[in-house]
Amino acid sequence: MDAKFLEILVCPLCKGPLQLDKAKQELICKGDRLAYPIRDGIPMMLESEARELAPEEEVQ
Repeated sequence: MDAKFLEILVCPLCKGPLQLDKAKQELICKGDRLAYPIRDGIPMMLESEARELAPEEEVQ
């Protein structure tokens, strides 16, 4: 994923910054503890597509 593209993307719920998890191909919102999947290079930025991070998942 292009770094410049990542800089302009924000969480659709809280408008906070997102972090890229390359290994899981997800964009992480620390504030809402949600992970938005990236499928075929396209971020799925819908709340219905996001998964909640488990309490034991460390958000860096």
